[in-house]
Amino acid sequence: MSQSSDWTSAARVVRRMGFGATGREVDAAVARGISTYVTESLAGQAVDDPGVRATPLPHFDDIHRLGRSASASARKRVNAQIGEQLSELTEWWLHRMVAASNPVTEKLTFIWHSHFATSAAKVRTASAMAGQNETFRSLGLGGFRPLAYAMLTDPAMLRWLDGQQNTKKAPNENLAREFMELFALGHGNGYTETDVREGARALTGWRTSPSGTAVLRQAEHDSGTKTVLGVTGPLDAAGFCDAVLGHPASAGFVASRLWQRLAGDAPPSASAAQRLTAAYGPQRDLRALFGAILTDPELAQASAVQSPVEWLVGAHRALHPRVTHADLHYMATTLRGLGQLPFYPPDVGGWPSGQAWLSTAATEIRWDAAMRVAKNAQNPSIVDASPTDRIDAAAHLLGVGRFSDRSAGVLKQSIGNPVTLTAIALNSPEYLTV
Repeated sequence: MSQSSDWTSAARVVRRMGFGATGREVDAAVARGISTYVTESLAGQAVDDPGVRATPLPHFDDIHRLGRSASASARKRVNAQIGEQLSELTEWWLHRMVAASNPVTEKLTFIWHSHFATSAAKVRTASAMAGQNETFRSLGLGGFRPLAYAMLTDPAMLRWLDGQQNTKKAPNENLAREFMELFALGHGNGYTETDVREGARALTGWRTSPSGTAVLRQAEHDSGTKTVLGVTGPLDAAGFCDAVLGHPASAGFVASRLWQRLAGDAPPSASAAQRLTAAYGPQRDLRALFGAILTDPELAQASAVQSPVEWLVGAHRALHPRVTHADLHYMATTLRGLGQLPFYPPDVGGWPSGQAWLSTAATEIRWDAAMRVAKNAQNPSIVDASPTDRIDAAAHLLGVGRFSDRSAGVLKQSIGNPVTLTAIALNSPEYLTV
């Protein structure tokens, strides 16, 4: 089956705006026009989504934390409760990713989760991780400044980067350092150790309350004069945020970083970076920036390996959209084995990208998962196709357009077995690399 250049371009955009792509989704994008599709999809956040409505965020009761004198059995019981809540949260989000009619919201939420990487392994509070997740969802297409400030005062982030230990008598530099290095400015872009120390002073005093909200305790906040990146004054968290985002290198760093998380594994060219930074503009407009990334002419040459979450969620969206609790548990187990379980990034830098996901160790896990999804498929298009049409049916269903001669040769050996053919298609280079 041959596809037009418009179809191929649309497939590339649809995959980046969600988790995988189906031929039906690509056909719809072609019919609307790629630019219109991008604009309407990014504007569709507020539209009532039946998949979102069917997967409401769970409520998590507070778990009483034990003192040092607690017994081993009591600690074991509390740890089990914490683990159960975090598992429920992870499986809920996987369900939402599969179910959402407009997946761009969840895709961008996942991108922000990797950008402002925070791990439940240390935070260990489902309500705090859920709250951060909702912040990404609600602010992820507005201005970068409100989102960045929200992360500086986010309960999960404060626990993750030791903000709760940051006092005026003993400033803790973790949050200030990572905010500049990884979140908003970039390593080597003009900040010094003095800026880190002064930034830590600006962030002193923030604590999480028993209800899980963040509060500023003025008695522990350093209200003295600080200088961060040339900005001097009685800087607090807001002042520190503005000083960092106001640095000339910040806009280009954010634009390039988001290009690599959404468009391709390699950084944008200098000319593309300039276009993206211009779209981001002085208002730090994230909707405009994401729109520019998805419609930039260099997107056609950008290449990215699907991460495990993108791959597995995309497979379910195409083949098995009505997942059960057992399916969600299996998805979480699979993603843990592949090294990308939501809410558990490996470190503050987030998950890796590129060829790291194509390790030999991951091959068997992916194959087992692909066979399970294929066996439970609720989309019969490959089964119902005649054997001679099944390869083309798989290509269209999975939004890849066509398979290379080499992949088609492998698939041809299984045209009499739709389950195996589907599993091979899900592990083909055309599906794994977008």
